[in-house]
Amino acid sequence: MTITFIGGGNMATALIGGLVARGGAPAGITVVEPLREARARLAERFGVACFQSTAEAVPLGDIVVLAIKPQDMREACHALGPHLGDRAVLSIAAGIRLGDIARWLGGRTRLARCMPNTPALVGAGISAVYARPEVGAADRGQIQAILEAAGKVVWIEDEALLDPVTALSGSGPAYVFYFIEALEQAAAELGLPADIGRTLAVETVRGAAELASRSSEPAATLRERVTSKGGTTERALAAMQADRVKESIVRALHAANRRAAELGDELGRGD
Repeated sequence: MTITFIGGGNMATALIGGLVARGGAPAGITVVEPLREARARLAERFGVACFQSTAEAVPLGDIVVLAIKPQDMREACHALGPHLGDRAVLSIAAGIRLGDIARWLGGRTRLARCMPNTPALVGAGISAVYARPEVGAADRGQIQAILEAAGKVVWIEDEALLDPVTALSGSGPAYVFYFIEALEQAAAELGLPADIGRTLAVETVRGAAELASRSSEPAATLRERVTSKGGTTERALAAMQADRVKESIVRALHAANRRAAELGDELGRGD
């Protein structure tokens, strides 16, 4: 498999790094990146070929990965279309729907779209992928291999579900960081040194997530197991319930889901 990345930012870097670390040949990866500094960084770090424009990168790889900012997608697709041929395209740009990408590419339909998240930068990401029916089993296998270089992959059968995916896992790291912030603040107010408070907060979140990932039981069951009657955890959870913390989190995801749909409408305008 050969791959051409259109865009060489953080997510492309994470995927390229993962592919090379897994034994992928740098000679099979090309990157189109307009910023000279970014091209130099990628070439030096991974040994991949980098080009300033799509035309310079021809012939393109078996799979083309659109790893650019959403606001730059229309222009990039217009530049890509004349050189694409029948290659499969994977978009990792947030919010841009495949119908709009297909239009900007001149009607091509062998397209897939995914929503990754930032833990991909340390190989711990999760990506949800939707592929149009024209994307065959071989294409799906190559897309899976690309995304697994930066973490786990799940497939969905309805593109509209990428909006709630965005609300949950795409934006989710920010919610976790927000929770860690709160733990650190409380630790400081309770007299713990800042470095110890941060370590305890981060490792508690990491450990709890690892425990949940290894268990087939619902999160509610795991929570109940560490909530002794009359103990400290019960008192803390009672305070959260009184402040309707769970309801606030659920409401926040609904708000993010609505905004994801709005962005799809806004970003898809124009020919």
